[in-house]
Amino acid sequence: MKCKNWPVGVCTWSLQTDITGVAEAMKKIGLEHVHLGIRPALQDPDVLAAIQSRDWTITATMIDFPQEDYSTLEAIKVTGGIVPDDCWEQNHKLFLGAIDTTVKLGVKYLSMHAGFIDETDQAYARKFHDRIKSLADAAAEKGIVLLLETGQETAEELKKFLEQLNHPAIAVNFDPANMILYDKGDPIEALRTLAPWIKHLHVKDATRTEQPGTWGAEVPWGTGQVGPQAFINALEEIGFDGAMAIEREAGDDRIGDIKLAAEKLKSLGG
Repeated sequence: MKCKNWPVGVCTWSLQTDITGVAEAMKKIGLEHVHLGIRPALQDPDVLAAIQSRDWTITATMIDFPQEDYSTLEAIKVTGGIVPDDCWEQNHKLFLGAIDTTVKLGVKYLSMHAGFIDETDQAYARKFHDRIKSLADAAAEKGIVLLLETGQETAEELKKFLEQLNHPAIAVNFDPANMILYDKGDPIEALRTLAPWIKHLHVKDATRTEQPGTWGAEVPWGTGQVGPQAFINALEEIGFDGAMAIEREAGDDRIGDIKLAAEKLKSLGG
């Protein structure tokens, strides 16, 4: 399935099932592309073999980390990505394993939530910069591009970080809903700001919180504040030429919501 010329896939973790279940869901939805959550394949060779047996097109892989706590904004700020010092050694090994598995699968992009960029604390900012650079260097050695996912900071803050880092193996997986969920600005303007780095994106929608410091609400695609038509128009405007993956991390009917999102994308892309 495509929207305009962009392949439409699904984030495997949204389906909350094993590889066989993912395959069955994809048939129901009518998709052939995936953004693949890769951590299970690092921990079980049988999972990797099951993935390799499928005729999917994997547009990107994704690594998450065991300590991450998304219960509140404050919790994920402390536990997210590469930030926690006591988890750095373990997470570094996980990331290197994710690179190797991404190579085995013949995929170019590996995405992750790196954690919050915070330039107000110089020691923290230096640590964050150095760790991201070390991961990007490791990715570059294997021909992989590391995609940082948007949301935890404003687009301008991420742009500044990317310009300072100036690394050929760093790009962006753009998630418009995260800009709203984290209350970090308008997703359409963020798309334009980060355009030179955007190689892959999520299709997800949300409504903004009315209480600063708390999460917004994720909602089915087309029912929130992203604005599907404005989003598609902006993608054309910036010349986006990557793939899009539908992500749904809430709701009681994820397959149904993802199928409706796919149908809306197909109709918009006609």
